[in-house]
Parts: sequence; structure tokens; C-alpha cells
Amino acid sequence: MSLAIRFDDIRKDFGPVRVLHGVSFELAPGRIYGLLGENGAGKSTLMKILAGYETATSGTVLVEGHARQFTGSRDAEAQGIVLIHQEFNLAEHLTIAQNMYLGHEKRRGWFVDDAAMRADAARYLAQVGLAKAPDTRVRELIVAEKQMVEIAKALSRRARLLIMDEPTATLTPSETERLFTLMTKLKADGVTIVYISHKLDEVERITDEVIVMRDGRFVARSETAALARQQMANLMVGRDVSDMFPAKLTVSADAPLALQVSGLTVPEWVDDLSFDVRAGEVLGFAGLVGAGRTEAFEAIIGLRRRTAGRIEIGGHRVDLKSPRDAMRHGLTYLSEDRKGKGLHVNLSLQDNVTLMTLERYAHPLLDLKAGRAALTKAVGEFGIRTGDLSSRARMLSGGNQQKLALAKFLQPDPNVIVLDEPTRGVDVGAKRDIYFLIHRLAAQGRAVIVISSELIELIGLCHRVAVMRAGRLQATLTLEHLTEEELIAHATGTH
Repeated sequence: MSLAIRFDDIRKDFGPVRVLHGVSFELAPGRIYGLLGENGAGKSTLMKILAGYETATSGTVLVEGHARQFTGSRDAEAQGIVLIHQEFNLAEHLTIAQNMYLGHEKRRGWFVDDAAMRADAARYLAQVGLAKAPDTRVRELIVAEKQMVEIAKALSRRARLLIMDEPTATLTPSETERLFTLMTKLKADGVTIVYISHKLDEVERITDEVIVMRDGRFVARSETAALARQQMANLMVGRDVSDMFPAKLTVSADAPLALQVSGLTVPEWVDDLSFDVRAGEVLGFAGLVGAGRTEAFEAIIGLRRRTAGRIEIGGHRVDLKSPRDAMRHGLTYLSEDRKGKGLHVNLSLQDNVTLMTLERYAHPLLDLKAGRAALTKAVGEFGIRTGDLSSRARMLSGGNQQKLALAKFLQPDPNVIVLDEPTRGVDVGAKRDIYFLIHRLAAQGRAVIVISSELIELIGLCHRVAVMRAGRLQATLTLEHLTEEELIAHATGTH
């Protein structure tokens, strides 16, 4: 199963922009490597070159000492090099088995052997611990289950080198444990694993060695045990980031209530949810995948049907029928799916920033100069890193896409802002920027609600945290009770 890789002076240009600057390092067989770096550091581009999705502008990839230039991902997979993308690469209308063998169908003579594919798929699903029938349509799966299908699909390719890009971003703690057990087994079988993640606690726990990239260059490598998390973070951003969270503001007990929700019920998802948040407060929502947090707020802004519930914004009862209706009442919600529901990635940065408040820039013809001024202001305020203001949103790194989405959803000047997984898939430097932005919003007297799966994030940011389990509110923890142990106990029902 062993496979040794060497990158020798790899350079990659996209048009006039160089994204990899002579990267060189080796990957030894049977080790788990943590590949770290900020969004835009070049990690994913380098791994796409290794997996056949991109071609290096110059330099050499050596596989077992032989120079290779793969013509595509299938060519790389034939050598046992498999990349599991951060964004799912699944056909929603096909079954799990069909997805796993799409383009690699098993045949009996002239015919596709569905029975053999189902049998093999069941074996790999059992290996990753996903209790779903191979005939299940992918569209029927939740996000975490789709992630496990991607991993099972990679195993079906008989991977000798497995690249995992943010594999635990959508997994629960128990699913993450199952994945780590599987990774340990694969390593024992001689499989090399490259683990790309911004979750430094996971990198610290599961990897043997850490490789750090910054601005398209190789920066450092070290045995994981020799590096503290803080050192990893500092290497990634090139500066000291010990102050990740801003100091919490004091919220007066008589600060006006910005949002009150009473008895909210969403069929099959949420039962009798009540909470409130005051101006200047950061309220967190914790819970495992499927707890009903996202569904509750989708119902509040009119994206889902609610059968009961009273909603008040600024002390006035409202009946929100749509996100636009919510926006008019001073409430905006940024989805956890920034590419699917937060941004129009094929539109320009300017179009994205001005889209929610288009009436400001149309008289009736679009005032392009005013739109450009709004974008320039957003780039400065939100620290959006882009080489070209006229570029499309898809050209930004993940962290900068998230900042663009925040800028877009704050254009209407809301009083209540709901951020669903605001730092998912973004690097440590971008996380810190977003944390300080949330602090700034609260300091302006806005109410901020943060839905997050990262407990440290909730503890570091929030004044109170509401914990949900199976659609019901279990507890609302105040500052003195905000610990990982308390949050986990309420989320799992072991309190």
C-alpha cells in the first residue's frame, strides 16, 4: 500500500497570478500529515496538482521516485492517489452505490453489474460506519452522511494516498471519532493521508507531522508533538494570534430586547422553542447535527413552515413570510451554505455586495459608481483580500468569500444578525477577523446570534448559549456556566 511522494519546485500560475512559488517537500508512506495554511495559501491547489485536477506550470511531482504528470483524476486514482473534495462531488439523484462507482462501473459482460456494486458499496459503507442502504438516493442524506459517502467512495478506489480537505467540517463529534478510527486503521495498512483542516485540535490529535504553507510557499514542517497549537497558528499567519477572541462587552440587564421568540414549532424539526436576545448581546446556539438550530431560524425568517410561535422584533410582533420580509424588519440570516445560499459565486463582488439593497443603486438605472463605492468600503471594513475588485466571487478564498457574504448581509443595516456556522472552513486568521467583526457589531448595539458547532468559538464569543437537542431547548447557559463539559452534557442529554 505504500506510496512515497516528492514535490520538486512546484509553481502554478492562473493567468498573470502566481499561486504556488516553487514548493518542495516530501511525503513518506504510511504517515498522517496535517497540511496547514490560511485560505489562499495554496494547499488545495497543490493537492489538486497531485490528484490530477490541475497541472503545474513548472516543477515536478515524483511518485515512488518517478516523475509523473497526471492527465486527470482517473489517471491519479489508477496510482492510488484520491482526493476527497471539501465541496461534495456527488450526483444527488443517484443512489449511494451509483455515486461510488460513477465512471468506474463494475460490469458483467456488456452489462453493468448493479448487484456487485451494491454489495461492494455496502462493505465500504460498513467500513466508514454509515448505516444506510446502498440503494438510498444521495438527496435523502443529511450533510454529514454525504461526507461519509465521499470517504467510502475514496476507499472503493483502493487509495494508497488519501487527501482529505476539511473532512470533519460537517461531522458530529461521534462521527469524527469514527473517522479518526478509520484513519488510524488506514495508516496501519500503509496508506499515506494528507489531512487539510483549520481545526488545530484535530490536527494535533490525529497527525504525525505538520506541514505549513503561507502565500503559496512552503514555510515549515515539524513532528506534530513538537508544536503547540499556538505555534501552528502563528506559523500559518506569520504573526502572533494569541488574542483570538476580543474581550466581551457588558450587556445591561435593561438593554432593549431586540428579538423575542415564543413557542416556535417547526414540523419534524423544532418543538416549542422560546428565547430572546438583547441589543448588544451575542447569543450562541449549540447542539449536535440535526438538533434543529438551522431549521428554527429558517422558519423564523419564512423559509420553512412554522405551525406555532410568536415573533417580536424591537418589541413589535411580526409575521415574517420571507427573508426579504425579515430584512425589512431589521433581521438578516446568513446561511451555513455560503456558496449555495449566501453568495452568487458567478457574479462579481460588486453585484454580490449590492444585491440585497439594489433599490439604493437603481434610479431606475444602476448607479455603477455608487455600487463600486459600496464595494470599496466593504473591502476595507471587512478586510476582504482580492487582487481585482472586478473579479467574480468564486475567485476568492473561502475566508474572503465568508467576509464578502457578511458584507452583503449587513448592507441592509439590520438590528438583528443571525450567523450560521460563520467560520466553517475558514483559516485561523480569517476566524479572528470574523470574531472581531462580531464584537464590533455588538458594540454598535446590534443583537448577534451565532449558530456554531465549535464549542470554543461559542465560549469565546457569546454572553449566553442556548443548547438544543432533538428540536427542543435543553438549557440556556450564562457566562459562569459556559464550559465545554456543560455544553456537551446538555447537547447529548447526559446532564
